[in-house]
Amino acid sequence: MKKSETKIFVSREPFALECGATLPELRIAYHTYGELNADRSNAVWVMHALTANSDVADWWPHTVEQGKFLDPDRWFVVCANVLGSCYGTTGPLTPLPPCGRPLYADFPQVTVRDMVRAHRLLASHLGIRQIDTLIGSSLGGFQALEWLVSQPEIARRAVLCATDYQCRPWLAAINKAMYMAIEADATYGQPRPDAARKGLEAARAMALLSYRSHSGYDATQADEPGRPDPFTRRAHSYQAYQGKKLADRFDVYSYMRMCQSSDSHDVSHGRGSFAEALGRIKARCLVVSVSSDILFPPSYHDEMAAMIPGAEKGMIQSEFAHDGFLIEHQQLDSLISDFRRRNP
Repeated sequence: MKKSETKIFVSREPFALECGATLPELRIAYHTYGELNADRSNAVWVMHALTANSDVADWWPHTVEQGKFLDPDRWFVVCANVLGSCYGTTGPLTPLPPCGRPLYADFPQVTVRDMVRAHRLLASHLGIRQIDTLIGSSLGGFQALEWLVSQPEIARRAVLCATDYQCRPWLAAINKAMYMAIEADATYGQPRPDAARKGLEAARAMALLSYRSHSGYDATQADEPGRPDPFTRRAHSYQAYQGKKLADRFDVYSYMRMCQSSDSHDVSHGRGSFAEALGRIKARCLVVSVSSDILFPPSYHDEMAAMIPGAEKGMIQSEFAHDGFLIEHQQLDSLISDFRRRNP
């Protein structure tokens, strides 16, 4: 498959945010794979998770391939980098008019609803009036749900994986612990791209504990027998490595805005009850949980599926917890393929 290049859509119109601030313009980085057919009916829109980018083939291996659920020979696959991120869409490190410099810590907070309104601008630019299959996992699932509720006709089918219809106290508490680690770094708030690097590394190490499970760590981070230093553990180096890995590719201000956007997630806000909000959805939905997920456990998905009209349920069996949706791509491919066959 020919590698897809990053595309940039620019809206010169001011973009008002829910927090009351207004961005003077909006840039959206996105990738496409395959071709839009003549009647524009084969679009598949993927909404990425917290620190991913718009290149689905990069972060979701073995999905944008022939015969897979993002087959570019059959589908016109679109993925857009979300508002507030650092992979090409307007965010804290983006130089903005009129001053032409990044706002860093002064970049305003964005909500999931802000992100979805940006997606809608891009869909209009691409001439997509209806999406065949809308797919979102984790924070991407937050966005997918918001889009399905705010614009019920937008998709024929939807896959909601390892996600939830609200930010519950467990996720909010994890986010707060990360904010505390970041803000404890004395360089937080400084107008430079490498500010609070150590705080970001610590925050990522915290987050990773909610993405995995004890069985996953036991399977992959067990120490060798007879290690010479009883105080040095393989899991220690793994946590440090993962923190550094993120800090090498992400900035702390984008990370804060991404996590804060998840704090804002509540599809019922201004719409009555959760059941009333989710009852608006018209797409045929597949709700997929991961058996060992402690961030969004299967019980959350059971609740969500019960409130979405006609929703089907599926489960990925994995010891890798929340990250199972990324790792167990064969199971997910099978679930989505079967769902499409049942709902042509």
